[in-house]
Amino acid sequence: MGLNAMTPKPSSSLIDLRRRAVLTGGVGFVLASCSPSDNEPADNKSSAPGDPQASASPERIVTLLGDSITAGYGLPSSQALPVKLEEALEAAGLAVRVRGAGVSGDTTGGGLARLDHSVQDDTDLCIVALGGNDMLQGVEPAVVRANLQAIISGLKARGIPVLLAGMRAPAQYGSYAAEFDRVFTDLARQDDIPAYPFLLEGVALDRRYNQPDGIHPNAEGVRIIAAGLAPVVAEALSTTKPG
Repeated sequence: MGLNAMTPKPSSSLIDLRRRAVLTGGVGFVLASCSPSDNEPADNKSSAPGDPQASASPERIVTLLGDSITAGYGLPSSQALPVKLEEALEAAGLAVRVRGAGVSGDTTGGGLARLDHSVQDDTDLCIVALGGNDMLQGVEPAVVRANLQAIISGLKARGIPVLLAGMRAPAQYGSYAAEFDRVFTDLARQDDIPAYPFLLEGVALDRRYNQPDGIHPNAEGVRIIAAGLAPVVAEALSTTKPG
């Protein structure tokens, strides 16, 4: 059944905290639990780079393992994060293909359950961007940590380098927020892997960069995420050999 079977039901105190978070704008830190069919591109894989200059170098494969943010919820496939990240990396002179492996509503347990078939063996770098839905459901940080650790260990066992993209809980979550946030920094340090501290940096809580639901980034928000993430991905790729 996997580690996600351990997911506890949110306590009444956490439900109250989530309500307060919504009322005070904390909703920007939480990912919606929507089905994969809800306004999501049918295929968010980006096409191979067409730049002749880039094709002179071996193409690197980056896989984005995540949820609705990486799946491009509410956006055409051309505006989804895999495509925009690929474009940002190509603009930096890298020959890279970014594969989208995001499923809306996925938790860390869901990502772990589909890890082997969602991340192909030729991946040069896997960006693990999960955790927001765990927070929404009140999953204990210890379970989030265990699921992410299993994902990281599973990828490492297959010789696939990992970049961990963090998520942050709103301050209204109190002690839960502090414990949840530490999961990502602790794992990056413990497993000696590169990290991007907060996937929604510069986008969360800003109405200009989010869709009307106040949760999912709009096209400009995705561009900001891609621009911030790209240098970290490029640095991570520079330390790995092509697969």
